[in-house]
Amino acid sequence: MISTSSRLLQLLSLLWSRTSWTAGELAQRMDVTERTVRRDVARLRDLGYDVESEPGHWGGYRLGESRSHLPLVLDDEEALAVSVALREAAQTRVLSDDQAVLSALLKLRQLLPARVASRLGAMDDVFEHTTRVCGQPLSPGMLAGLAQVCRRSERITLSYRSMQGTDTVRDVDPYRLVFTGNRWYLVARDVAKGAWRTFRADRVIDVHPTGRVVRLTDPPDAARLVAEMLVSDHPLYAVVRLRLPLDDAMRAVPPTAGTHEPDGPHATIVRVGGTDAQSLGEYLMRLGVPLTVLSPEPVREAVRRCAVALVESNT
Repeated sequence: MISTSSRLLQLLSLLWSRTSWTAGELAQRMDVTERTVRRDVARLRDLGYDVESEPGHWGGYRLGESRSHLPLVLDDEEALAVSVALREAAQTRVLSDDQAVLSALLKLRQLLPARVASRLGAMDDVFEHTTRVCGQPLSPGMLAGLAQVCRRSERITLSYRSMQGTDTVRDVDPYRLVFTGNRWYLVARDVAKGAWRTFRADRVIDVHPTGRVVRLTDPPDAARLVAEMLVSDHPLYAVVRLRLPLDDAMRAVPPTAGTHEPDGPHATIVRVGGTDAQSLGEYLMRLGVPLTVLSPEPVREAVRRCAVALVESNT
């Protein structure tokens, strides 16, 4: 027989997952009688949860305002997924170097069933991380604040430090946050310049909401804008035709490394950046996919040299 506390958590989880349930539906899902459902609903109300009753033959139960104050109810796979995500954030310091992520992970681990903790422990024993260049750590508070103004489409006064260390203050209309795998970028419209810009979130000094909600009529593809910015940061770039469909090409060359345009159903044009022709040629060879370098000629020659060297080393 399932314990009363476990049954109440199960009932809360069901009420959270759908707008409304009849007593019969809840009884069937929980493998109890409708009388038990009614008793458990009463217990939840005694505990302060706003469980509303809907009258009528087909009436049932729904959560009121307390939906936003539920305790966390996770099954084994969900708990493991959250733990792994927190572990990754703690290891890579992608959010911050304070104790918030580590503290959350430790608290969650204390609540994990032994079977889940054992699986997570196995990952700890075998997972390792290479060093990542993430710039300055980004606090969860700053990330959450940027996300809020993006969601509200609220104009902000942004204090920002450039790569050269110059501090500027400007009004921007925030649109999206883009994560590249090691950094967060804010995509926003620079009000004074009337142009879309990308800002490294770890270089944001301060954010002051203005209270003015703006309507963005021409928002860009935020992820593509960041990808184009990253590629344009390189002193040299190559245009390559991969004989792969778009989805496969984006797995071979991630959006953080290049921009992609479909060239029919079975090929993709990719623009990828690098420091010099030789390193770009070596990168393209390592992809291990059929490709044609469209430009520039120095990269095409570098690919040829790499291909010849590969053939000669295997003859």
